[in-house]
Amino acid sequence: MTASSMILTPFAALYGAVVEIHSSLYRHGLLKVSRLPVPVISVGNITAGGTGKTPLVEFIARVVAAEGPKVCILTRGYGRQNSNQRVLVSDGHEVLASVLAAGDEARLLAENLQGVAAVISDADRLAAGQWAIATLGSQVFVLDDGFQHLQLARDLNIATIDATNPWGGGHLLPRGRLRERPRGLGRADCVVITRARQAGELDSLKQQIGTLSHGRPIFVSSMRVKGWRRLDHSPAEPQREDFASFAAFSAIGNQRSFITLLESEGHIPVATADFPDHHRYSQRDVNNVIEKVKRAGARALVTTAKDAVKLRDLALDLPCYVMEIEVFLEAETSFVEMVRNVLGRR
Repeated sequence: MTASSMILTPFAALYGAVVEIHSSLYRHGLLKVSRLPVPVISVGNITAGGTGKTPLVEFIARVVAAEGPKVCILTRGYGRQNSNQRVLVSDGHEVLASVLAAGDEARLLAENLQGVAAVISDADRLAAGQWAIATLGSQVFVLDDGFQHLQLARDLNIATIDATNPWGGGHLLPRGRLRERPRGLGRADCVVITRARQAGELDSLKQQIGTLSHGRPIFVSSMRVKGWRRLDHSPAEPQREDFASFAAFSAIGNQRSFITLLESEGHIPVATADFPDHHRYSQRDVNNVIEKVKRAGARALVTTAKDAVKLRDLALDLPCYVMEIEVFLEAETSFVEMVRNVLGRR
């Protein structure tokens, strides 16, 4: 055990005790679980950092919207300026809030789902849902990052597990990345394994998940590149010479996954730079990245769509391309049917 692990172990034990007490209070009815009068679908995880749930949230919202109901995504809005404020990021028609007010993932969902779903950033998902029903006429909610949000009852509880790091190093926060012990998967109605293509053989992981979730359905998903665009929205397509010597940078929960996906497309960066998840870029940050990657011979930059929403007002001295991704689900028909069944329960 390293010195840092020894220091963090007591804090992880304390964190675990708090999580257990919190869950127990809800389990025994000492804390109230409230229910909205419309279907709620939750997507979450048991580890901190990116597990690839945001593209799945978008996918589910599109499935629901295609069935007709008015969809609203409820999210905490991590990384935003005022975390205690309710922000209507999108009313389902227009994007209404800046990335600073909304948070990067909320803003990205609002842009990608413009005309499809409303998006609200609010730590109190119950109050936000009640407001959305009264104000927007919302008929179905997709709860983003809601697995530990036990206050709000859900009709479908989906847990995502990152195949490249399923158990967060095997330790609770802050020593590892586990938000709760893996047995928490017993609350899930189904589990979606993400980034499957980057992990190889999954039989052992499926067996573990099956045991922990008491035999709930397990779906397998992968990320794939949907397309490329310029950060400045210029019509120019990515140039082959740019990808011959480019650098990749991001502020996401799993940068290794981003790099691996690039490499799977045949694009090998000459340099990389990473920032903490939800990092708010400054012009100085960007200048430092460009100075570093130029020394490595980079003639262009590549970043993620989540980062792009935070970079538009900054000056970049190199062409910057945005990698757009989408989720690919094996047994997609069965998963979609599970979502549709929720809509018909009430």
